Amino acid sequence: MPIPGLPDWSVSIALLAVALAVALFAYELLVRGVRRATRARSPFTRSLIVRTRGPGRLALIILAASWAVHVSPLRDRLAAVVQHALLAAGIVLVGWVVLTAMDIALALHLRKYRLDVADNLLARKHLTQARILRRAASVLVILITAGVALMTVPTVRQIGVSLLAAGGAAGIIVGLALQPILSNMMAGVQIALTQPIRLDDAVLVENEFGNVEEINSAFVVVRLWDLRRMVLPLKYFLEKPFQNWTRESANLLGSVMLYVDYHAPVEALRAKFMEIVGALPLWDHKVAVLQVTDARERVIELRCLVSARNSGQLWDLRCQVREKLIAYLQAEFPETLPRDRFEVAAPALSAPQERPRSQERAQ
Repeated sequence: MPIPGLPDWSVSIALLAVALAVALFAYELLVRGVRRATRARSPFTRSLIVRTRGPGRLALIILAASWAVHVSPLRDRLAAVVQHALLAAGIVLVGWVVLTAMDIALALHLRKYRLDVADNLLARKHLTQARILRRAASVLVILITAGVALMTVPTVRQIGVSLLAAGGAAGIIVGLALQPILSNMMAGVQIALTQPIRLDDAVLVENEFGNVEEINSAFVVVRLWDLRRMVLPLKYFLEKPFQNWTRESANLLGSVMLYVDYHAPVEALRAKFMEIVGALPLWDHKVAVLQVTDARERVIELRCLVSARNSGQLWDLRCQVREKLIAYLQAEFPETLPRDRFEVAAPALSAPQERPRSQERAQ
């Protein structure tokens, strides 16, 4: 729509500016209306509106710019380039909306589960699945969005067709190059479905005890007991054996081993053990057993089995039980503590030997 007396580029810029201003103004009115309509609702609904502000503003801007280009007196070639750029922006917008929708659905799903409770096994299960599947889906959405956007470029599309026509050698090379990425992605999906590990699981890997702190798309971070971090590839937990102490429940059993003399009063120790455990708040009131598990040549072995809500509390509980039982033995039965015995026997006196008669005669 050319205007006499004005160059085409100035008219196009003016139309574009007017269209953008109208789009932003309409967006602000729309946001205010939605805020008023949802003011009495939950904070999550209001945060939902904030999360969608970027895609909504971009959608109105693309629509306004497309209208301005359509009615502006631009040359056909320049108009085609601008329209193509807007099409690519629209494809990126669709991918952005899909990612935002996945984040919103993930937040809605995880609101029902809490990690700050004692038995958080179900919450950790859903959190692990949601995070791993979300990462895999995000990578897939980004790849598809980028591929569709690039396929709108005729040159790139022709290159793709040429590669397909050239044979499968290029595909094999690309497949070999992407093998680590694809294998880790498939391992992540498999871990999300079968769940050999979950977030905050207590595991024993490579002779180190720790908790699963983070599960990424390529590796797993295990926080060890001394706050070191062990980083392992995802495939490790599918290909190598390891111990998962919280596979079925967050509750754990732990043992305290004592070695005492054969004179130790087992019944008195058992009664004291139950008294000690019953007074400790770390015990979950499920398992508390003292048994004689071995009889060796010098000492007997006592195993004190206790249970706690999680691995951290179990460690503290075992230490406290061990300290209090040793103090009880030292105070009440010190003679039952392990000791080495030695028997010292006096040598037998030999009979006096008869002296030769020649010596008697000399005397």
